[in-house]
Amino acid sequence: MKHIYFIIAVCFTATLFAQAPAGYYNSATGTGYTLKTQLKAIIDNNDDGLSTEFIAQDLGYGALYDTYENSDVDLYYENNGTLLDMYSERVIQNPDNTSTNLPDAYEYTYGVNQDDGTMGTAEGQRYNREHTIPQSSFSSASPMRNDAHFVIPTDKYVNAQRGNLPYGFVDTTLQFDEYSNGTRRGENTNSGVAAGYSGDVFEPIDEFKGDIARMYFFFVTRYESQITGFNYVMFDGSANQAIDQPFLDILYNWHVNDPVSQRELDRNNAIFNQQNNRNPFIDNPQFVLEIWQNSLSVEEFQITNAVKMYPNPASGNFVNIDSNEDLVVEIYNILGKKVKTQKITSTHKKLSISELAKGVYLVKLNSSIGSITKKLIKQ
Repeated sequence: MKHIYFIIAVCFTATLFAQAPAGYYNSATGTGYTLKTQLKAIIDNNDDGLSTEFIAQDLGYGALYDTYENSDVDLYYENNGTLLDMYSERVIQNPDNTSTNLPDAYEYTYGVNQDDGTMGTAEGQRYNREHTIPQSSFSSASPMRNDAHFVIPTDKYVNAQRGNLPYGFVDTTLQFDEYSNGTRRGENTNSGVAAGYSGDVFEPIDEFKGDIARMYFFFVTRYESQITGFNYVMFDGSANQAIDQPFLDILYNWHVNDPVSQRELDRNNAIFNQQNNRNPFIDNPQFVLEIWQNSLSVEEFQITNAVKMYPNPASGNFVNIDSNEDLVVEIYNILGKKVKTQKITSTHKKLSISELAKGVYLVKLNSSIGSITKKLIKQ
């Protein structure tokens, strides 16, 4: 269970970097999109001119099944050596950040339940290879098609039900489909930060939301030089930000609220042993904010010199709001739900954020002369 391994993860903090070869990230010295380009050079073909030791290998599509036998084995939940499928593994995250494991509706054994090419008509019949970034977006080209860092083993039926849908939050007030572990398909929660996309989305359970997010950050980094030619609703058409704004906000929230697990660390190592490259956002989760911070928010904003809000991003329990007007401040989470209201006056200028989880929020500042809405990042 992800949070059961928290103590272990803390104990291994000192070895988190050591799991990558010594010097692997030495050339990752920049910030913002410069850092992303430096990471691309490291994890793609090591074209930074510093080393030819760690050139990523394309092992072909068939080799994914061989990789999975080391990278995607259940040694964390039932701990019985079966296939670890994020779309069927039943795990509940509790309010106190622990996890409860439930019996799976079905399990797969490597070498027995592999896709045989027949149509899947229900869950639990066979497994195949799920491209978290649909391969239609890059015309099934290699090496993308064969990259285990974002291609995962899943139930074939649920994989087909997802199709090419983007990931997001499903509006549970409307009709939706739910699969055996709580994974959902349905209409997007079309409010708040996610209002930029209307249509169906696919939502994994909380236990694996961060895993999916870090796969996306890996993909847009490794394939930075090609991504402007990839056509997918979650992408913005640029090489720099790469991920369209509503989805960037969602993935960042998933990343910070579902931190790296021991299972992800082990998977990263197993794929490195096969492909000779790593997911840097598993090794160094802080890279996400270092690269995309300016796209998620700004350090400070001003409206005609009348309002200041700082620090932003905020790592403490308060942000300061300086204004010539009395304000009513409303904070909304990524689902568009109001989570806090507070008055700000000339004598009380601190906005408390102690009760907020890490992530991206919308802060609406209402005054007698109008209102503005900006993003806030809590680290």
